[in-house]
Amino acid sequence: QVQLVESGGGLVQAGGSLRLSCAASGNFFRINVMGWYRQAPGKERELVAQMPLGGRTNYADSVKGRFTLSRDNIKNTVSLQMNSLNSEDTGVYYCNAAILALTMREMNYWGKGTLVTVSS
Repeated sequence: QVQLVESGGGLVQAGGSLRLSCAASGNFFRINVMGWYRQAPGKERELVAQMPLGGRTNYADSVKGRFTLSRDNIKNTVSLQMNSLNSEDTGVYYCNAAILALTMREMNYWGKGTLVTVSS
């Protein structure tokens, strides 16, 4: 069974930095897309950044220039370095991956989420 396990998150002051990490485990053929979404209180879940295998990273306009996504295709991990954080970055951050199973069927997986709180 495929699992996405997140780490990082926590409380940080505005202007500070945090790093989130996510590791995929289980049996699968490959990870097609891997990235992060977030959900602020009272808002819908939104894409933060995602990287397709061999492709360019897609960032939300609100995080461009501040967040950096990195992916390790050997370790099946993805990390999100978040700099210059502000209160609008507060929310639960979810790791997401589109994974090609051994059956050659693509499945979408979510982590349990990790809370990021930015205090002003």
